[in-house]
Amino acid sequence: MRHYATDSPDAVARIIVLALLADGTLKSSELQLIKHHDIIRRVGIDPERFNRLIQEFFEDIQDHTRLESSEPLEIDAGTVDQLLGEIQQKALQKTVLRTILDIVDADQRVDGGEAVLLTQAIETWAIDLFDVSDVSRSLRHRAAHSGSHSAST
Repeated sequence: MRHYATDSPDAVARIIVLALLADGTLKSSELQLIKHHDIIRRVGIDPERFNRLIQEFFEDIQDHTRLESSEPLEIDAGTVDQLLGEIQQKALQKTVLRTILDIVDADQRVDGGEAVLLTQAIETWAIDLFDVSDVSRSLRHRAAHSGSHSAST
């Protein structure tokens, strides 16, 4: 696999591509999520560059795995570790993990490849899933607002 600069938009976008393909197929619900939340631009690349990254991803996969048209795409754990290793900043890791969770949740089911990717990202980056979950955000928001209410009474 080719290497991208650590913490670069290209490295982040490639992990997004990996998340999109983790279940073996590219689903319209996941693509709609990417478009609706403007994720591509938020990571700092334009749609044309994202399309090139998808192409480069497939080129790299073809060089390192045997693709059968009737089988879903499978990527080995070592390759996933390499890709995850290109994201070193803890805040960026959390943002990328949150994006992976959103992509996985787009079709409201977790497939085997998606579960493996999530588990590997959580372990590689040593992130507590609670730190990036919607439940955590909701609890923090409520705690912040309840703290301000109690301080004003």
